[in-house]
Amino acid sequence: MGDWWNDPGALARQYAPAVYRLAYARTGNRADAEDVMQEVFLRLVKARPSFGSGAHAKAWLLRVAANCASDLFRLPWRKREEPLEEDVSAPEEPGEGSVTQAVLSLPARYRVPIHLYYYEEYSVAEIAGIMGKSEGTVKSWLFRARALLRDKLKEGDGVEGQV
Repeated sequence: MGDWWNDPGALARQYAPAVYRLAYARTGNRADAEDVMQEVFLRLVKARPSFGSGAHAKAWLLRVAANCASDLFRLPWRKREEPLEEDVSAPEEPGEGSVTQAVLSLPARYRVPIHLYYYEEYSVAEIAGIMGKSEGTVKSWLFRARALLRDKLKEGDGVEGQV
């Protein structure tokens, strides 16, 4: 199977962890992240897009994941829910003052660019394309998120060198 990036099953096996991590970074909730991941791969099967490479496939999946996660917060029943608490735990159950916990405590709009930049190693231009925003907006979000993370980590236990 030469073009594995055009096979939905192979794409799911290859990129499900990245899609889940992005969805979790955006939603801060395991169940919601799983719902988003399921919706992303359902859309992949329905759309059956043709990709030129694995990188193109991954970028498409992450963009759909970011959009699906944002759509989740626009649902009418979600508007009546309480906002996420700041002590939301990540899948690996981070300890008090951890970098993961600090990232999850960021405002939602900053979590996705931080995740894509540091965990998925995308450039600012690639993040802008995935999120459908300008490079200037992404740079601004990264700058503000880093400042917030620096402050949060300084309050923790002096791990500010990790940001």
